[in-house]
Formats: sequence, C-alpha cells, structure tokens
Amino acid sequence: MDLTSPWASPSEDESRTPRSSPTARSAMRCVRLLLGCTTAADLLGTVLAEGPGWITGEGSALYLLDSVGMLRLTASHGLPDWAHERYSTVDPASDLPAAMALRLRRPYLLSPEHTSIDYPNKNAGMGTGMVAVITLPMIVDERPVGVLSLALAHRGTVPHRDLDVLETIGEACAHRLSHLLDHADARIPRGPAEAPQDGDGSRPAGLAHPMLSLAVRAAGHGAFERDLVTGESYWDAAAFQVTGQPATADGSAPELDRIVHPEDLPDVQAALAEALATGGRYRIEYRVLRRGGKVARIEETGEVMLDVHDRPVRVAGLLTDREQSRAQSREQGREQGQEQNREQRGTPAGARTALLLALTRALSRAVTVRDVTTAVTDVARPTFGAASIVLDLVDEGRLLPVSHTVYGGPRRTELTRLADLSEDVMQHALTRSAPLFSEPGAGRVRHGPLTPAAWAVLPLVASGRQVGSCLITFATERVFSREDRTLYSAFAGILAQSLERARLYDTHLHRATELQRAMLPRTLPRLSGIASAARYLPSTEGMQIGGDWYDLLKLPDDRIGLVIGDVQGHNAEATAVMGQLRSGLRAYATDGHDPAATLARTSRLLTELDTELFATCLYLTLDPTDGALTAARAGHPAPVRIADAKAAELDLPGGPPLGVDPGQPYPLAVDRLSVGETLLVYTDGLVEDREEDYDESVQRMLGGLELWARQTGPARIGAAPALERLADLLTLNVTERRSRPDDVALLLLHRTSPLP
Repeated sequence: MDLTSPWASPSEDESRTPRSSPTARSAMRCVRLLLGCTTAADLLGTVLAEGPGWITGEGSALYLLDSVGMLRLTASHGLPDWAHERYSTVDPASDLPAAMALRLRRPYLLSPEHTSIDYPNKNAGMGTGMVAVITLPMIVDERPVGVLSLALAHRGTVPHRDLDVLETIGEACAHRLSHLLDHADARIPRGPAEAPQDGDGSRPAGLAHPMLSLAVRAAGHGAFERDLVTGESYWDAAAFQVTGQPATADGSAPELDRIVHPEDLPDVQAALAEALATGGRYRIEYRVLRRGGKVARIEETGEVMLDVHDRPVRVAGLLTDREQSRAQSREQGREQGQEQNREQRGTPAGARTALLLALTRALSRAVTVRDVTTAVTDVARPTFGAASIVLDLVDEGRLLPVSHTVYGGPRRTELTRLADLSEDVMQHALTRSAPLFSEPGAGRVRHGPLTPAAWAVLPLVASGRQVGSCLITFATERVFSREDRTLYSAFAGILAQSLERARLYDTHLHRATELQRAMLPRTLPRLSGIASAARYLPSTEGMQIGGDWYDLLKLPDDRIGLVIGDVQGHNAEATAVMGQLRSGLRAYATDGHDPAATLARTSRLLTELDTELFATCLYLTLDPTDGALTAARAGHPAPVRIADAKAAELDLPGGPPLGVDPGQPYPLAVDRLSVGETLLVYTDGLVEDREEDYDESVQRMLGGLELWARQTGPARIGAAPALERLADLLTLNVTERRSRPDDVALLLLHRTSPLP
C-alpha cells in the first residue's frame, strides 16, 4: 500500500539522500534512547527531541489502551485545549485516526489537505495547514498497546525512507512500553478481558484508574501517580495498604496534609518544591498517620516528568513501608542516622525556611510575568497541596486575573469563574494590605463545586506598591496555624517581588517590540493589478526584536517596488539601523533609480552610519502593465515564483550584503511575471532550522508551495483570502518550533490582471 498517495511520488526524493544521511543516524540514535525510557512521557519527549528534525512536535500525542479497552491520552505536546477536551479518550471503534490506525494495524496518514480541511471536522483542523499527521499503531506479538501520533513538517512529499523511519520509531516505542507494562504491578489490568472483578461485577478499589499504568517501576510496593495538570492523585491497592488508609472507589489518593505527620509536612513540601522545579527523580521519607493513631514511616521514591517545554506534568513512583523492609535490621541503623540528620537540620521552622528557599529559587528563574505564573501553577500549587491558584495583577487601578490563562486545559473555565467570584475578596485583602484566611465552621454551607473548602487571599505588595492579589484554594477544610500564616505571608512577599521584576521586563520588551513594529508598514497599499499579503514574527530569543523589514512601494510610471531586508543582530541597534535603511532605500527607489543603483546607494549609506552591522536585501520592481520584472540582490535569499502548481527560485545573480563592500556594483536582472503568477520574498528565518540543512529546508518549503497551489487551484490563488491563508501556512511551521532564534518577514505578491 502506498501511504504517500495524497502527494507526489516519493521516488525522486529517495534518490537525493544517501543512506548515510544525518536523518538516518538521528533515527538510529533515537531508537537506542527509546529503549532506555521509563515512562510514556519519556518516550514521546525522546521522539520529539532526538528524532528527525521533520517531526515538528506540535500536535503529537501518545495513547495507551486502558483497562476497559479505550485509547486514553497519556502524553502529548502542543495539542490545543479543544483537542484535550474532546479526544482525551478515543473509542477504538470510531473513525478518528487513532482508532483507524489501531483497527487497521497499519500507519494511518493524513496529508496536509486533510489536516487543513476535514480533520477532525471542517473547523477543528484549521490552523494545522501544511503539517501532515501520521498515527502509528503500537502492537507487540499481536497484542495492541496503543498508538503514537506525530505531526510532520512534510509539506510536499513523504519519502518511503521517512515512512520506514517512522514505523521503526513506532515499533521501538511499542516494545519498550510492552516491556514496562510486563514489569509493572501484576494487579494492574491490561485490558477488558484481564480486569479482575469483585463479586458484584465491579472493579476493585484502587484499580479503577487506568493512568496507574504509568507507574511502571512499581514492583512489590505501593504505586502512585499525580497528574499535575488536573491536580488529581491516584494510588493502587498496595499504596492504600502501605499507608494504612481506606481505599477509595476510584483509586483517588487523599491529600498530603491528611496523611503526613504535621511535623514532617514542611520537609515534604520543601522536597517536593525542589523536585517540581528541577524535574527528575527524588526520594523523601516521612511519617504517616494511620487509623487508630498509629504512626508508620514511609519512603516515597518517584520521578517528576517534564514535557518538552520543561514544565512538570506528572509525578509517578513507589511508596514503601520502611518498617517492613526485608533488610530491616540494616535499615534501622540507616534510619537512626537519618533521624539524627533530621534533628541536625532543625525544627519545622527550619523546614519552612527550606520550603521558602525552594520557592524562591523557582521564582528567581522566571523572567516574564507568564514565567512567574507558570512557576506558581507548576511548583507552588502542588507544593501547597492547593486545588487552584488565582493570580490577579493591578492594571490601571483594577485587578485583572492572569494565572488561569497560563494554567489551561480542562480547568481553564473553572478558574475563570473562580476568579470572577473572588474578585471582591481579593480587592478587599489588597486594600487592607493584610492576608485573609478562611476558618472551617460547622455551620458553613458550600454553594456549588467552585466554593472552596478552605482558602487564603494574599495581598501582593512590593516596594510599597500594590502589585496584585493571590487566591489559594483547597479542596478540604483546614486550620491555618500561626506558622502557616507566616509561611503564606512570606511567600506573598517573594511572589510580589518576582512579579514586579517580571512586569518591568515585559514593559521594556513591549516598548522595544512596538518600536520595531512602528518601523514596518501598518498596512500594505492597495495597488491596481496585484494582490498582496505580508507577515512579520519577532524572534523568541534575546530581546525578541531584530532587523527584518519589508516594503511595498508605489513608484513613478505606475510601477511597483517590492523590498525585503534583514539587518544583522537581534537588538535595539539592529532595529534602529533597519529603520534608517528602510527610509533611505525608499527615498532612492522613489527617485527613480533601478534596483541595482538603489542597492548600491543603500550600501554606501550603511557604511556611513556609525555601526558595524551589515544587512542583506532584495529589491525588485514590477510593471503591472506587461509584468516586466527588474531585480537586484544583496546577499539575500532569492525570490520564489509560484506558477502552474510549480514553485521555483528565480535565477538572480547577487552581490555582497549591504555595508560589506560599498564600492561593489550589484548586477541587474530582468524577468517577467505573467498574469496568475505569484512571487514570494522572505528572510531566512522563515526556513532556517538548526536541526536541518538550509537547502533541504528550502526544498521542503517549495514542495509545500506546490501543494498549496494544487489544492487552491489557479482560479482562486489570486484572491486576497487565499494569499492571507498562504501567509498563515508559511509561518505556521515557524511558530511550532520550540524556539525561534531569528525573526521572520515575508511578502507575497500576485499579478491579477494586466492594466489597460
């Protein structure tokens, strides 16, 4: 079966790349690393981080078959909120790609046409554009394990060699997951036929939740998992036995403060904050309160799993009863030494200090307000055992919520409503400059699920200025001791300082970005005989500003000028130089100089500026009457012509970048743009990828342009909405990258009809 049927034949692509290509070597390294992964999240992260660069990551997911035979979303990257809400569970009997791949037992490929038009319905797939999606069934010895869905940057053809790589990666994931499941707690059911039942036909307590399969390292001890996105925690049956707690019907675990000895709770919170901030493995020992007043010593060994953005999403591991260890005599001596270390470390007050230091370290790494709110939701919320945190900032005298826009997913709506309900009390606490704490009362009635059982409202004040308010809610009632109130008040001070610093950074960044945008055209002029579209994206590194610019000029004799340029650097100086070059080039062009003379004069202008920067530039003119093109190029990527469902670079001789050799003339090229043809000019940030050869990136873009032209059809290509859609598709692959080291500018021009 030809999986590339929606696209052109891959035979030509296969002949271009030798078998010893970097792609093949990368795939082999990826497979080796996959065989050492310990969780589903590790597997997906390794595929995205170590696999071939054309696996984009955005929109990728891993599903596992749960104990009732449903495909459950276990790990993902870049899925939008609507996808999490609608497709967290997939019925294998449905027509969705995950189900089709598993049912057909072969890879299921969606071409860019499908992802942009009809997957999973006409509206839901919009925005995926030229990105293809392949879903790989994970099957070992005829036993299905799950499916792996990956987004690809293939926008023209998918060579058979790439399909072979993908199937190999899928098989490696399948075998690794199968091995991990075989070594998990034997009482965790694998499928509907294997699920043990109680006498009434129901599943036993502690085994109800299928996500426990992630605790694959559990062997002979209690297994646990905490979902840091939803805030839910689950134990298996052995975990309830180890801690001496009554099992729940769905396996949901009790809150930490309900089981951990009060004297050990600050230590546990401090250790958890450190683990959440850094990720990876951790180990904690603490005492738990069993029924009847008995105390047991528990060892918790686990791992904080990070997504590809290094945000903690899950915690899974083991709970061990230290008093029933096989090597009890040997462990007793070690426990005594640990108890002495605990005494040397200090009192619970010292543990609370350690907790504040851990939270301070997490917040100190935050640069922007979004980084701060992310640290609050990722580290502070699970550390405090809170159900939710709502963070409001003062903006022009009003409190505006921000945290729920960061802590998204299925809880976004809940947090938005909670922010609305808490607005008055948060304003009251800020006005008084004093924290407010709820106290449980026997007669208090909860009004609906959003009413918290306990809460704390913290005013955020830094350097005498009101920064905002923080609402921390809890699902269970609790009494806030004097030490607790001191801890939360200290945390409020640290949070306020971090927010003040982050807002100052955001303000400077916003001003710099606005400066750059002010130097670019706000709108493109409407010119007879052509349609146009443009895009600009700032860099996501450094100051997030740069020197890319574009321009569309109305010249004498009804000619049209098209300019694209890129000044070296990503800072305020590059932006300032860009503004001067744009103004100078516009002046030379409107004076009637041809492109070659215009670039020569602009190069001399750059050398006269007090800067060591240089710039690349492309300038061409178009006569809409007959389509005559004249062009000159100063070290810039060549323009691309799209015509008859083909895309190719114009053969334009070029000269050195502007400012490098002011005495060097630039060759003038002559060409023609026919009616119905489209030109694309761009800066190298559109195609440049650190993980891929530049020429290969350009070829992928050309293939995508041809695909778009075939899909759109010649009759609709010239329509303004079609050009805008193409501009969106071209920038989509850039926005999906983990980082954007360079800014991006592009300009599209389509000749619609000859002028009379």
